[in-house]
Amino acid sequence: MKIVFSLLKSLCATLFLCLVASAASGQFNDSVHHLVSLNASGNFNRTSDGITYLFNNSAKYSLRKKSMVLNANASYLYGQTPSALTNNDVKSTLDFNLYKTLPHFYYWGLLNFTSSYSLKINNQFQGGLGVAYRIIDKEETMFSISDGFLLERSDVIAEADSNYIYGTIRNSLRLQFRTRYKDIVTFNSTGFYQPSLTIANDYIITAHATLSFKLWKWINLATSISYNRVSRTGRENLIFTYGLTIERYF
Repeated sequence: MKIVFSLLKSLCATLFLCLVASAASGQFNDSVHHLVSLNASGNFNRTSDGITYLFNNSAKYSLRKKSMVLNANASYLYGQTPSALTNNDVKSTLDFNLYKTLPHFYYWGLLNFTSSYSLKINNQFQGGLGVAYRIIDKEETMFSISDGFLLERSDVIAEADSNYIYGTIRNSLRLQFRTRYKDIVTFNSTGFYQPSLTIANDYIITAHATLSFKLWKWINLATSISYNRVSRTGRENLIFTYGLTIERYF
């Protein structure tokens, strides 16, 4: 466990240095663009038995240059039925892409924290590095595949509702697709398969897709569906939400 902590600290330091170095190298020759995005979505149902609701709120900040993209994301999901709490999930992510070598090829880095009532994750820290290649790399359409390694420390609720704290190394395979039509309709989808390299039958599957329609300038109507499965806890969820997204470029 101490080794995993040390590796995570080293990875954080490496990620920070890579970002600083990239920013310094492109400071005088890259135009800098910023994106701030706020999303409020969910669903609500009231019957004679009570109220069922699900709220999904998220925020995103992106810094984009020709040679680098830095993203910071945070989300909070809360859901309840008349008889039970269903979701109380928090996730925050810091990731970057470095475009410094061959065309359509780039490096990526990731730091991630997850706490999920629905998946029985008390807390989970992940950090990793890898490479990616854009098979389709056009302004309107993009399809990429990436692979790399994640160091993970998890505190989960396993069988018999007992806490289980452990560290592992995962392979992280990602498929990502994005397409848009005249800045009016945009479709995004991402899928992860993250098996442990040190523990048999320990894997994480994540899939997310969003369809958004531009209503007016910075305001979009968005609908999304997400699927998550964590084999260690034997839990999975399927989440469908719809709402508004406000995006501001500057």
